[in-house]
Amino acid sequence: MKINISMTPQKKILIITYYWPPAGGPGVQRWLKFAKYLPENGWAPVIYTPENPSYPLLDESLMKEVPEGIETVKTPIWEPYQLAEKLNKSNKKFKAGQFDVGKNQSWKSRLSIWVRGNFFIPDARVFWVKPSVAFLEKYLRDNHINVIVTSGPPHSLHLIGLGLKNKMPGLKWIADFRDPWTEISYYKHLKLTRRSDKKHRRMESEVFKNADFTLATSYTDAENFRKNGANAICITNGFDETIPAVDSTAQNRNPKFTLSYIGVLEQLRNPEVLWTALDELIRTNADFAENFVLKFAGRVDDKIMESIKHSSLKNHMVDLGYLSHDRAVEEMRDSTLLLITNFPNDSSRGIIPGKIFEYLATGKQIISFGPRDADVATILNETKAGKHFSYQDTGKITGFILERFEIWKNGTLTENKGSIERFSRKSLTAKLAEILDQIS
Repeated sequence: MKINISMTPQKKILIITYYWPPAGGPGVQRWLKFAKYLPENGWAPVIYTPENPSYPLLDESLMKEVPEGIETVKTPIWEPYQLAEKLNKSNKKFKAGQFDVGKNQSWKSRLSIWVRGNFFIPDARVFWVKPSVAFLEKYLRDNHINVIVTSGPPHSLHLIGLGLKNKMPGLKWIADFRDPWTEISYYKHLKLTRRSDKKHRRMESEVFKNADFTLATSYTDAENFRKNGANAICITNGFDETIPAVDSTAQNRNPKFTLSYIGVLEQLRNPEVLWTALDELIRTNADFAENFVLKFAGRVDDKIMESIKHSSLKNHMVDLGYLSHDRAVEEMRDSTLLLITNFPNDSSRGIIPGKIFEYLATGKQIISFGPRDADVATILNETKAGKHFSYQDTGKITGFILERFEIWKNGTLTENKGSIERFSRKSLTAKLAEILDQIS
């Protein structure tokens, strides 16, 4: 059900975001949900977004979640992705932050990554910065806006905030980092020259120093941002109350023990250790093999899919392709065990994939992969919602899956027992509103 915000509160917040419906994927969810609940907290959102964006994914179903009466301002953007895709079709993946790595890289991929990293700093949406600063400077002077927010990636949007802050020093600005900038795992794969690396880091530092507040989506990221000069606070992503948990009787009606991955899965987050464990279980445990299904709902890297098809998993896999958000939630609720993956390096400890909160809302158990001592592990432990493994925990993985399989077989599945209320979108928006009230 749409929320009507025609009864506009006195205070206004301008949300500068690249991703907005009909964009699909996780990038659109955060500020779409904040915009939904901000009016309940005394703030009227105004959206500034490109008129002609090049989205990697589309989800028309999200249009119905856009609040009725919300003011939306759009200006044209020029992006070089069409040229990049002519050079190499695999460059379509750049828009979603995906890269071929190691021996999988062709010379075209290497060249494209080098061009992307060194010619378009901080990213290929940088050409929208100057025209947006010019347009919004006039817009802000003509309209009473209390606070602006820039949401990245793409991190070029933070340069819009920085440009406006330089022109209007009294402007209140929040820089929202859905992912880190120079600390994101694929940063080291951009083949940056020393000069380009310095430019990235200088820009990032300027954003940290000049934003009134910097928002991080994880505890570790907030701590790292503070160490680099930001006035940073953590507001995680979350789940919407419209996602109902599944009762235990509905769980037990699932005819198969279903492990599902929902979303985009690229090579850098490929849990090969899990595929190996599942392959062995299928070959050595007839009961497990008879009842197991591996399901993908989203975009999976071709090379990952190819490797799975050359294992025992090929006859147990269902690839649904990209689904609308509504359908993706249905698949979460119909699964037995939900999979989440992160980059393996320690610098990724602070990444909390947004889908974990929707996973939590379903009440289903979660199996997670990433670096040790990750923020995801903290959340899973506190909510008693599953188990986090490093990519070296080979033996423990099999034990956990078999434990969950036996519970499923015995019909004794239980919901998560830990509290998850603090991760609801309403609670998180109330926390955001406190910050907005403070700085305005």
